[in-house]
Amino acid sequence: MSDLSPLTWSEPTMPAELSASAAAEPEPFRWPSPPYSAYPQPQAQTAPEPCEIIGLNGSRMVGRVILMVPEERLAQINIPPARTTLGLKFAQFSTMKLLQPLEPRPRLTEGRSTDMELDRRPRFEYTIELKNGTELTGMTIGYEQDRIGLFLFHPINEDSDAVQRVFVPDEAIASFDVGTRIGKLLVEDSAATAAEIEEIAREQQELRSRRVGDILVTNQVVTAEQLLVAIEQQSKMPMVRIGEALLAMELVSTRQLDEALEQQRSDRSVPLGELLVRKGVVSRQALQSALARKMGYPLVDVDHFSVEADAIRKLPFAAARRLEVLPLLIRDGRLIVALEDPTRRDTLDEVEFITQMKVVPTLTKVGSLHFALPTTYERFGSEGNARSELNFVPLTVEFEPDNTNKLVESLEREQLDRPSREDEKPLEQSDNSLVRLINTMIIEASNQGVSDIHIETYPGRDKVKIRFRKDGRLHPYLELPHTYRNAMIARIKIMCDLDISERRKPQDGKINFAKFSPQHKLELRVATIPTNNGLEDLVMRLLASAKPIALDQLGLSAENLGRLKDAVSRPYGMVLCVGPTGSGKTTTLHSALSHINLPERKIWTAEDPIEITQAGLRQVQVNPKIDWTFAKALRAFLRADPDVIMVGEIRDEETAQMAIEASLTGHLVLSTLHTNSAPETVTRLLDMGMDPFNFADSLLAVLAQRLVRRLCKACSRAEPLPATEQQELLDDYRHVFAAEHRPDEAQLLAGWQKRFGQQGKLMRYRAPGCARCENTGFKGRAGLHELLVISRELRRMIQTGARAEEILDVGLSEGMRTLRQDGIEKVLQGETTIEEVRAMSNV
Repeated sequence: MSDLSPLTWSEPTMPAELSASAAAEPEPFRWPSPPYSAYPQPQAQTAPEPCEIIGLNGSRMVGRVILMVPEERLAQINIPPARTTLGLKFAQFSTMKLLQPLEPRPRLTEGRSTDMELDRRPRFEYTIELKNGTELTGMTIGYEQDRIGLFLFHPINEDSDAVQRVFVPDEAIASFDVGTRIGKLLVEDSAATAAEIEEIAREQQELRSRRVGDILVTNQVVTAEQLLVAIEQQSKMPMVRIGEALLAMELVSTRQLDEALEQQRSDRSVPLGELLVRKGVVSRQALQSALARKMGYPLVDVDHFSVEADAIRKLPFAAARRLEVLPLLIRDGRLIVALEDPTRRDTLDEVEFITQMKVVPTLTKVGSLHFALPTTYERFGSEGNARSELNFVPLTVEFEPDNTNKLVESLEREQLDRPSREDEKPLEQSDNSLVRLINTMIIEASNQGVSDIHIETYPGRDKVKIRFRKDGRLHPYLELPHTYRNAMIARIKIMCDLDISERRKPQDGKINFAKFSPQHKLELRVATIPTNNGLEDLVMRLLASAKPIALDQLGLSAENLGRLKDAVSRPYGMVLCVGPTGSGKTTTLHSALSHINLPERKIWTAEDPIEITQAGLRQVQVNPKIDWTFAKALRAFLRADPDVIMVGEIRDEETAQMAIEASLTGHLVLSTLHTNSAPETVTRLLDMGMDPFNFADSLLAVLAQRLVRRLCKACSRAEPLPATEQQELLDDYRHVFAAEHRPDEAQLLAGWQKRFGQQGKLMRYRAPGCARCENTGFKGRAGLHELLVISRELRRMIQTGARAEEILDVGLSEGMRTLRQDGIEKVLQGETTIEEVRAMSNV
């Protein structure tokens, strides 16, 4: 991170919540001072301290340290212009410097005896070797070392003893020297020659350069204690990618690495290290050397390691042999395994899926598992005789991955081939099939335009039922044997990194499906729901990263389209889109944004989640779990010079208040709300505590909408509309108007016949169903819209607290049409049926 501009510290005290927590600490942190009497004694920190932080990669941040928490080994940091604090672990930075100098007290007067001067401040050279391979050098006036790290005191300049306090966390230090080095002293005292000192230094440097991986390559791990120590040491090493490790060891060139990375972009199923081995760029032994020396993976001697029986029982021999993984031991709920390439994420995922445990990978020499696997399993007698299992033919999957029916047939065939038992467990051989089944199910759902996948589990031997929600309706998709109930839920949890052992609480997660199928740029939002009998249901919502639809293609009537374009083209004010979940509000807002998305406008959006992307927008994902809410995002946007702000949803009074304030200060604000109609939106916000005058001044328009199923164009048929149905539509359209504003029936009918009729007659549309619409008669969805544009009269009514019915009457008199009325016109256009309209709109 580049240097930030100079900061001004306007907040004299810590935030209230941090002050309260700090006050509760029995031992508040005291910044050390130089160990000389001339400097003030260490004082507890009571206010933010300006600081400079150097990251592990050399990046620099300027901010404020709010609070040091040694017990948790982290610092609470604020990086302006953000107002929130960030918990920065000591393992995440190399140095922290307080920018405010610490001044010594004035020296004793010259008339006093020099032997009474207790404030002499000698300066020492220091050298710190960091774990990331870099070296820090400089001068310090004394130093202090404690359990959290090293504190140095940099003189500001040669003429002043004012110092800047520097903290180097213990997590970052490999070694350090303060003062004149012993070698230099020996040379000065003629106790050793310069050549001897140079030789000793060379040997010392060689020892320092040996990291945990180097030691383990020479001395392989053979006991559980050694392995746990090595894993702990590895966790403290800086993160290094395999490509960087191979470059550092000069095993590959930059060109070779770039070519491999380019090839991997089109197929991520093969890890980078394995890809380089297959291309012949590096040997497998060289790859393992890089994994151990630069990435710190412990090297286990599987021929002599004391494998534990509990670990072996977790992974059946057939799966261990197929995946070439040897379980070693179980600690703290984690299964530690050995394999030749511990970076193979697909292998580790499958082991986690089979064992239902988190997996910690370690390294073993090439070829060592070939004999160690059968020998170890035979010794423990796990899953029968491992030697006899060596003769089994590996499972072959006899189906194409794009046909779910064949996948299910294969699963059921495997189930029938097994002996029937009351305590029947899922087949390990079907794990691969189940993984492919889930991937294929998601791909088919995406291809069919499905919005949600529902996985429903039932007790006993009842089958697992999977249903797709398409065009707003649920349809049966397939059923699976009960033996795959827990395995399917666990596999999907692994895909979105949820806790597979937690079944009593609901969980939420997200799947980036491109990791499992690179050609499908698709995200899924996952929710698990505990049900009775200790089971779980699971719902996945498909979030295809779509482009916005043009505003002209949303199906708005000509009048509504023109008035909405006028509203969103205004320089400031607030436009709201309202309706229930799944009614297309976000799609409409993005279409409006695309209409005004011009180079001269800065547009910020806060969304949860980001479903539609478009160039030119600065889109932000909110995360309530870390207190990054819509209100806080909106507050941050106002400091980022916006022209237009889109807030995904107004959920509370704070967000509503911020949106109104933003619209009154010269910004156009677009947002959504969960209300039933446009007039009800006004009264809902007033009920939330909004100031009527500010709200009336800011509101430009409210668009309520619903989605109805669209008639299939392929099989839709038209016939003259019977007179009775025509009269029903006329009455349904007119009755909502107040008597003084109700349109004349004859004029209304004449207008319909002119706009929607064929040869002067209104038509009724029906779709019997065909192959294209799967014999449902419907394909896709159409929108119903109700646009209330705020006029001077409506603004006056909002200020006086008018009821929703009164606002509706005035809106209708000014040209607004309700959802039902807009739906009736779409029925006459042949877009949908009157049954669909009535089901989705109020009377």
